[in-house]
Amino acid sequence: MTSAVQNPERNEPQRAETVLTVNNIEVVYDHVILVLKGVSLHVPKGGIVALLGANGAGKTTTLKAISNLLHAERGEVTKGSIEFNGERVDRLSPNELVRRGCIQVLEGRHCFGHLTIEENLLTGAFTRRDGNAAIKHDLEAIYAYFPRLKQRRTSMAGYTSGGEQQMCAIGRAMMSRPSMILLDEPSMGLAPQIVEEIFEIVRKLNATEGVSFLLAEQNTNMALKYATYGYILETGRVVMDGPAPMLRENEDVKEFYLGVSEGDRKSFRAVKSYKRRKRWLA
Repeated sequence: MTSAVQNPERNEPQRAETVLTVNNIEVVYDHVILVLKGVSLHVPKGGIVALLGANGAGKTTTLKAISNLLHAERGEVTKGSIEFNGERVDRLSPNELVRRGCIQVLEGRHCFGHLTIEENLLTGAFTRRDGNAAIKHDLEAIYAYFPRLKQRRTSMAGYTSGGEQQMCAIGRAMMSRPSMILLDEPSMGLAPQIVEEIFEIVRKLNATEGVSFLLAEQNTNMALKYATYGYILETGRVVMDGPAPMLRENEDVKEFYLGVSEGDRKSFRAVKSYKRRKRWLA
Protein backbone atom coordinates (compact mmCIF):
# COMPACT_ATOMS: atom_id res chain seq x y z
CA MET A 1 0.00 0.00 0.00
CA THR A 2 1.31 3.45 -0.89
CA SER A 3 0.19 6.77 0.54
CA ALA A 4 -1.03 9.61 -1.64
CA VAL A 5 1.78 11.88 -2.81
CA GLN A 6 0.95 15.53 -3.21
CA ASN A 7 1.41 17.24 -6.55
CA PRO A 8 2.90 20.69 -5.88
CA GLU A 9 0.65 22.29 -8.50
CA ARG A 10 -2.61 20.74 -7.25
CA ASN A 11 -4.07 19.53 -4.01
CA GLU A 12 -5.25 16.22 -5.49
CA PRO A 13 -3.15 13.10 -4.86
CA GLN A 14 -1.08 11.90 -7.77
CA ARG A 15 -2.76 9.12 -9.69
CA ALA A 16 -0.02 6.54 -10.32
CA GLU A 17 -1.76 4.16 -7.89
CA THR A 18 -5.32 5.28 -8.55
CA VAL A 19 -8.02 2.62 -8.20
CA LEU A 20 -11.02 4.84 -9.09
CA THR A 21 -11.17 7.85 -11.41
CA VAL A 22 -14.34 9.86 -11.96
CA ASN A 23 -13.87 12.26 -14.87
CA ASN A 24 -16.15 15.29 -15.13
CA ILE A 25 -19.44 13.37 -14.94
CA GLU A 26 -22.92 14.81 -15.23
CA VAL A 27 -25.98 12.91 -14.02
CA VAL A 28 -29.52 13.57 -15.20
CA TYR A 29 -32.76 12.13 -13.79
CA ASP A 30 -35.87 11.69 -15.94
CA HIS A 31 -33.95 13.17 -18.91
CA VAL A 32 -34.36 16.71 -17.55
CA ILE A 33 -33.15 17.09 -13.93
CA LEU A 34 -29.42 17.84 -13.77
CA VAL A 35 -28.13 16.56 -10.41
CA LEU A 36 -24.34 16.29 -10.81
CA LYS A 37 -22.44 18.93 -12.77
CA GLY A 38 -18.87 18.14 -13.79
CA VAL A 39 -17.90 16.01 -10.78
CA SER A 40 -14.34 14.65 -10.79
CA LEU A 41 -12.59 12.71 -8.05
CA HIS A 42 -9.85 10.15 -7.55
CA VAL A 43 -9.36 7.38 -5.00
CA PRO A 44 -5.80 6.05 -4.53
CA LYS A 45 -5.21 2.35 -4.14
CA GLY A 46 -5.51 1.44 -0.46
CA GLY A 47 -6.86 4.88 0.47
CA ILE A 48 -9.87 6.20 2.38
CA VAL A 49 -11.44 9.18 0.61
CA ALA A 50 -14.34 11.14 2.09
CA LEU A 51 -17.15 12.60 -0.01
CA LEU A 52 -18.66 15.32 2.14
CA GLY A 53 -21.63 17.64 1.98
CA ALA A 54 -25.07 18.35 3.34
CA ASN A 55 -28.17 16.29 2.61
CA GLY A 56 -29.06 16.69 -1.07
CA ALA A 57 -25.58 17.75 -2.15
CA GLY A 58 -25.22 14.79 -4.53
CA LYS A 59 -23.15 12.33 -2.49
CA THR A 60 -25.44 9.32 -2.90
CA THR A 61 -25.98 10.08 -6.59
CA THR A 62 -22.20 10.12 -7.08
CA LEU A 63 -21.84 6.69 -5.46
CA LYS A 64 -24.74 5.25 -7.46
CA ALA A 65 -23.23 6.63 -10.66
CA ILE A 66 -20.02 4.76 -9.86
CA SER A 67 -21.80 1.52 -8.91
CA ASN A 68 -24.19 1.74 -11.90
CA LEU A 69 -27.34 1.77 -9.79
CA LEU A 70 -28.83 4.92 -11.33
CA HIS A 71 -30.99 3.22 -13.94
CA ALA A 72 -33.27 1.79 -11.25
CA GLU A 73 -34.09 5.42 -10.33
CA ARG A 74 -34.41 6.71 -13.92
CA GLY A 75 -31.03 8.37 -13.79
CA GLU A 76 -28.06 8.20 -16.13
CA VAL A 77 -24.55 9.50 -16.59
CA THR A 78 -24.82 11.78 -19.61
CA LYS A 79 -21.26 13.14 -19.72
CA GLY A 80 -17.84 12.14 -18.53
CA SER A 81 -16.44 8.72 -17.66
CA ILE A 82 -15.75 6.42 -14.71
CA GLU A 83 -12.69 4.17 -14.57
CA PHE A 84 -11.97 1.38 -12.10
CA ASN A 85 -8.47 -0.11 -12.10
CA GLY A 86 -7.77 1.71 -15.35
CA GLU A 87 -10.80 0.36 -17.26
CA ARG A 88 -13.96 2.25 -18.09
CA VAL A 89 -16.86 0.76 -16.11
CA ASP A 90 -19.78 3.19 -16.40
CA ARG A 91 -21.41 0.95 -19.03
CA LEU A 92 -21.19 -2.24 -16.94
CA SER A 93 -24.03 -3.79 -14.98
CA PRO A 94 -23.81 -3.59 -11.17
CA ASN A 95 -23.08 -7.31 -10.80
CA GLU A 96 -20.27 -7.09 -13.38
CA LEU A 97 -18.73 -4.28 -11.35
CA VAL A 98 -18.99 -6.37 -8.17
CA ARG A 99 -17.15 -9.21 -9.91
CA ARG A 100 -14.38 -6.74 -10.75
CA GLY A 101 -14.05 -5.83 -7.10
CA CYS A 102 -16.12 -2.67 -6.52
CA ILE A 103 -19.26 -2.84 -4.38
CA GLN A 104 -21.56 -0.31 -2.70
CA VAL A 105 -23.00 -0.45 0.81
CA LEU A 106 -26.23 1.47 0.45
CA GLU A 107 -27.48 4.16 2.79
CA GLY A 108 -29.91 2.79 5.36
CA ARG A 109 -28.19 -0.61 5.79
CA HIS A 110 -30.69 -2.65 3.71
CA CYS A 111 -30.23 -6.04 5.34
CA PHE A 112 -32.61 -8.88 4.52
CA GLY A 113 -34.71 -8.69 7.65
CA HIS A 114 -36.19 -12.20 7.33
CA LEU A 115 -32.73 -13.83 7.06
CA THR A 116 -30.26 -14.46 9.87
CA ILE A 117 -27.08 -12.43 10.18
CA GLU A 118 -25.07 -15.35 8.82
CA GLU A 119 -27.43 -15.87 5.90
CA ASN A 120 -27.11 -12.16 5.09
CA LEU A 121 -23.34 -12.40 5.10
CA LEU A 122 -23.38 -15.44 2.82
CA THR A 123 -25.47 -13.59 0.23
CA GLY A 124 -22.44 -11.35 -0.27
CA ALA A 125 -20.53 -14.29 -1.76
CA PHE A 126 -23.03 -14.97 -4.56
CA THR A 127 -20.62 -13.83 -7.30
CA ARG A 128 -17.75 -16.00 -6.08
CA ARG A 129 -16.68 -19.26 -7.71
CA ASP A 130 -13.85 -20.30 -5.38
CA GLY A 131 -15.66 -22.97 -3.39
CA ASN A 132 -17.32 -23.40 0.00
CA ALA A 133 -14.07 -23.78 1.93
CA ALA A 134 -12.84 -20.33 0.88
CA ILE A 135 -16.23 -18.79 1.64
CA LYS A 136 -16.32 -20.39 5.08
CA HIS A 137 -12.79 -19.11 5.77
CA ASP A 138 -13.81 -15.57 4.84
CA LEU A 139 -16.96 -15.83 6.96
CA GLU A 140 -14.85 -16.58 10.02
CA ALA A 141 -12.58 -13.66 9.12
CA ILE A 142 -15.62 -11.36 9.05
CA TYR A 143 -16.62 -12.60 12.49
CA ALA A 144 -13.12 -11.74 13.71
CA TYR A 145 -13.56 -8.16 12.48
CA PHE A 146 -17.15 -7.96 13.76
CA PRO A 147 -17.41 -9.93 17.04
CA ARG A 148 -20.94 -8.63 17.57
CA LEU A 149 -22.06 -10.40 14.40
CA LYS A 150 -20.65 -13.71 15.60
CA GLN A 151 -22.71 -13.38 18.77
CA ARG A 152 -25.84 -12.66 16.71
CA ARG A 153 -25.12 -15.01 13.79
CA THR A 154 -28.39 -16.96 14.21
CA SER A 155 -30.57 -13.89 14.92
CA MET A 156 -32.94 -12.51 12.31
CA ALA A 157 -31.29 -9.37 10.94
CA GLY A 158 -34.55 -7.43 11.21
CA TYR A 159 -34.46 -7.86 15.00
CA THR A 160 -30.89 -6.65 15.51
CA SER A 161 -29.81 -3.10 16.34
CA GLY A 162 -29.04 -0.42 13.76
CA GLY A 163 -25.34 -0.70 14.49
CA GLU A 164 -25.39 -4.47 14.04
CA GLN A 165 -27.26 -4.11 10.76
CA GLN A 166 -24.66 -1.61 9.52
CA MET A 167 -21.89 -4.02 10.48
CA CYS A 168 -23.77 -6.79 8.69
CA ALA A 169 -24.06 -4.68 5.53
CA ILE A 170 -20.31 -3.95 5.53
CA GLY A 171 -19.48 -7.57 6.33
CA ARG A 172 -21.73 -8.75 3.51
CA ALA A 173 -19.88 -6.45 1.09
CA MET A 174 -16.55 -7.83 2.32
CA MET A 175 -17.73 -11.36 1.55
CA SER A 176 -17.51 -10.51 -2.16
CA ARG A 177 -13.76 -9.97 -1.69
CA PRO A 178 -13.78 -6.40 -2.99
CA SER A 179 -10.78 -4.20 -3.61
CA MET A 180 -13.01 -1.14 -3.11
CA ILE A 181 -16.15 -0.34 -1.12
CA LEU A 182 -18.44 2.64 -1.72
CA LEU A 183 -19.85 3.33 1.74
CA ASP A 184 -22.92 5.57 1.93
CA GLU A 185 -23.72 7.37 5.22
CA PRO A 186 -22.54 4.65 7.64
CA SER A 187 -23.17 6.89 10.67
CA MET A 188 -26.82 7.67 9.86
CA GLY A 189 -29.13 7.12 12.84
CA LEU A 190 -26.46 5.52 15.04
CA ALA A 191 -25.18 6.43 18.49
CA PRO A 192 -21.76 8.14 18.55
CA GLN A 193 -20.09 5.18 20.29
CA ILE A 194 -21.34 2.79 17.59
CA VAL A 195 -20.28 5.19 14.84
CA GLU A 196 -16.76 5.28 16.29
CA GLU A 197 -16.69 1.48 16.44
CA ILE A 198 -17.76 1.14 12.81
CA PHE A 199 -15.20 3.67 11.58
CA GLU A 200 -12.47 1.87 13.53
CA ILE A 201 -13.43 -1.36 11.75
CA VAL A 202 -13.32 0.46 8.41
CA ARG A 203 -9.81 1.66 9.22
CA LYS A 204 -8.80 -1.87 10.19
CA LEU A 205 -10.21 -3.35 6.97
CA ASN A 206 -8.36 -0.70 5.01
CA ALA A 207 -5.04 -1.30 6.78
CA THR A 208 -5.20 -5.09 7.04
CA GLU A 209 -7.08 -6.13 3.91
CA GLY A 210 -5.98 -3.25 1.68
CA VAL A 211 -9.56 -2.35 0.75
CA SER A 212 -10.00 1.17 -0.64
CA PHE A 213 -13.00 3.18 0.58
CA LEU A 214 -14.96 6.06 -0.91
CA LEU A 215 -17.01 7.26 2.02
CA ALA A 216 -20.06 9.50 1.58
CA GLU A 217 -20.83 11.07 4.93
CA GLN A 218 -22.63 14.04 6.51
CA ASN A 219 -20.66 13.59 9.74
CA THR A 220 -17.73 15.63 8.46
CA ASN A 221 -15.77 15.57 11.70
CA MET A 222 -15.80 11.77 11.88
CA ALA A 223 -15.11 11.30 8.18
CA LEU A 224 -12.09 13.63 8.18
CA LYS A 225 -10.74 11.88 11.25
CA TYR A 226 -10.39 8.61 9.33
CA ALA A 227 -9.98 9.71 5.69
CA THR A 228 -6.73 10.85 4.13
CA TYR A 229 -8.36 13.03 1.48
CA GLY A 230 -11.74 14.67 1.03
CA TYR A 231 -14.07 16.25 -1.53
CA ILE A 232 -16.88 18.62 -0.57
CA LEU A 233 -20.01 18.63 -2.72
CA GLU A 234 -22.60 21.39 -2.88
CA THR A 235 -25.58 21.31 -5.25
CA GLY A 236 -23.96 18.69 -7.44
CA ARG A 237 -20.53 20.30 -7.75
CA VAL A 238 -17.18 19.73 -6.07
CA VAL A 239 -16.49 23.08 -4.40
CA MET A 240 -13.40 22.12 -2.42
CA ASP A 241 -11.00 19.21 -2.06
CA GLY A 242 -7.74 18.49 -0.33
CA PRO A 243 -5.93 16.35 2.26
CA ALA A 244 -8.08 15.69 5.33
CA PRO A 245 -5.84 17.72 7.71
CA MET A 246 -6.07 20.74 5.40
CA LEU A 247 -9.86 20.51 5.21
CA ARG A 248 -10.14 20.21 8.99
CA GLU A 249 -8.22 23.47 9.38
CA ASN A 250 -10.03 25.38 6.64
CA GLU A 251 -12.13 28.18 8.15
CA ASP A 252 -15.11 27.63 5.83
CA VAL A 253 -15.16 23.91 6.56
CA LYS A 254 -14.90 24.60 10.29
CA GLU A 255 -17.81 27.01 10.19
CA PHE A 256 -20.22 25.21 7.89
CA TYR A 257 -19.44 21.55 8.52
CA LEU A 258 -17.69 21.25 11.87
CA GLY A 259 -19.73 23.85 13.76
CA VAL A 260 -16.68 25.90 14.75
CA SER A 261 -16.12 29.58 14.05
CA GLU A 262 -13.75 32.21 15.34
CA GLY A 263 -15.04 35.46 16.77
CA ASP A 264 -18.69 36.48 16.51
CA ARG A 265 -20.99 33.98 14.89
CA LYS A 266 -21.95 35.22 11.45
CA SER A 267 -25.26 34.76 9.73
CA PHE A 268 -25.10 31.48 7.80
CA ARG A 269 -27.26 32.98 5.09
CA ALA A 270 -25.12 36.07 4.69
CA VAL A 271 -21.84 34.20 4.58
CA LYS A 272 -23.22 31.53 2.29
CA SER A 273 -24.37 34.07 -0.26
CA TYR A 274 -21.03 35.88 -0.33
CA LYS A 275 -18.06 34.18 1.24
CA ARG A 276 -18.73 30.67 0.02
CA ARG A 277 -19.68 31.78 -3.45
CA LYS A 278 -16.65 34.05 -3.69
CA ARG A 279 -14.07 31.59 -2.34
CA TRP A 280 -15.37 28.24 -3.56
CA LEU A 281 -17.15 28.86 -6.85
CA ALA A 282 -15.12 31.73 -8.28
